[in-house]
Amino acid sequence: MSELTAALAEAVTSSDVVKAVAERVLPPFGADGLVVNALEGGRLHVVGSVGYTEEFLRQISGISLTSHMAIAETLRTRTPGFVESPAEYVQLYPQFEGFVAASTKSAWAFLPLIASGHAIGCCVVSFSRPRSFSEEERTLLIALSGLIAQALDRARLYDVEHTRAQELQRGLLPRTLPSLSAVCAAARYMPAGKGEEVGGDWYDLIPLSGDRVAIVIGDVMGHGIAEAAVMGQLRTAVRALADLELDPNELLSHLNELVSDLGDDKYATCSYAVFDPVTRICSLSLAGHLPPVIVYPDGTVHCPELASDPPLGAAEPPFETHELHLPDESLLVFCTDGLVESATRDIDQGLAQLRQTLARAVARPSFFPTGTQHGDTRCLDDLCDVIVSVLLPDREQTNDDAVLLVAHTRGTPADSVASCSLPDDPRAAGQAREYVRSQLAVWGLDDLAMTTELLVSELVGNVIRHASGPMRVRLLRSRSLICEVYDGSLTSPRIRRAAYTDEGGRGLHLVAALSQRWGTRHLDEGKCIWTEQDLPLAH
Repeated sequence: MSELTAALAEAVTSSDVVKAVAERVLPPFGADGLVVNALEGGRLHVVGSVGYTEEFLRQISGISLTSHMAIAETLRTRTPGFVESPAEYVQLYPQFEGFVAASTKSAWAFLPLIASGHAIGCCVVSFSRPRSFSEEERTLLIALSGLIAQALDRARLYDVEHTRAQELQRGLLPRTLPSLSAVCAAARYMPAGKGEEVGGDWYDLIPLSGDRVAIVIGDVMGHGIAEAAVMGQLRTAVRALADLELDPNELLSHLNELVSDLGDDKYATCSYAVFDPVTRICSLSLAGHLPPVIVYPDGTVHCPELASDPPLGAAEPPFETHELHLPDESLLVFCTDGLVESATRDIDQGLAQLRQTLARAVARPSFFPTGTQHGDTRCLDDLCDVIVSVLLPDREQTNDDAVLLVAHTRGTPADSVASCSLPDDPRAAGQAREYVRSQLAVWGLDDLAMTTELLVSELVGNVIRHASGPMRVRLLRSRSLICEVYDGSLTSPRIRRAAYTDEGGRGLHLVAALSQRWGTRHLDEGKCIWTEQDLPLAH
């Protein structure tokens, strides 16, 4: 009893309780079977077991309490039941003859689990051979059932809270990462091995206009449900700000204000990067966060030395923007400090180990994703598993959350980009239509020519009437057809409600109706109005 008491005191989950009972109770009694049932809503659910087949457990889990007469009587009378042979079992409960045969057991002790005056379940200790129970054994088993009940009641409460915390974390993080033309990625979230297993680390992959992609990773200081709630606010804010097509430094400035408004004790690190597949430039700003590690197509691993601004909540904008020129088919490896820093390893040692792990992993000819179909993340998932196994071999011993995000970048082929300058006068619309028509013919997209001509005509006409040059049109052939019109004005076009007798004001309605998506992004000198159309299905 003293050994069981000590083991149950250390048990945290229901599984821990079952394990303690199996190790401390079964051997002294010569038992070889154990089923711990929890009573929920009038039904019995198997919490854990030893010595039974999965098929048998499926038969008994979830059955009504009234259907299991032995346990029902035990819980009704709140006294243990002892059955010393299969014949006695069948004599007491004739309808359970098939059940007895399927169990392959020959003696049973049914112990009611009573905690705080309520029946919470039943512990069934079973034996392969018929046996009798002495008065001393019965007394001891009754005493043990009280210890088990108290431990199970406490563990079930923990299980409920633990499940809620995990559901909260899953709800706040991306369920899946999108596979985009320019970037595909794989990620791992590793909660701290101790505590609530929920915290403030997060990551995201956000498609932007022009086939560009935002890559986000962050870490709210602290660990627990409160930090997870702050993380949820920040991730939502990042997605909303990303839709405004802000530069990385501007986005972090807005995010810094949000964190500052949460209180003086709230801080967060964040890295916000935007990869442009046409220029192959990754622009990023760092707020107290680690820079990414780059793996080049030849397998070279490089850790750029980028100055990081202070964490969000402690920074004073402006944030610095860094530019990384990436060869085609490069890897960007982002992480939070929980992956590379621990009680036995400082952050520099952890980063060195990360670089070594990456170098060894990508040296395998079958690994590096160059030449594979973009969007197939199996290699990236394998790489994540390798990194986690090396840097966090004892995850249950960690006391900080960790996030790993590996992004595979791919540039837009030169022959899938076409652009031309337009004059700042009414002739521009006609020239834009002619250019679009000829370029789509080269790409074999004649089916989209008429619609695209209408779109570019409306966009260019809008610039002529309401903005100013210089004007330029750019076409991108990707998973969709992207049409962009650039001008030198910062004025954003807006859809307005046109009256029945108005001769204008319906152009943007037409643009919205003809395109899958459309929008505006501001540049240092002017703006870009863009549209996206689905490509026709291949015959």
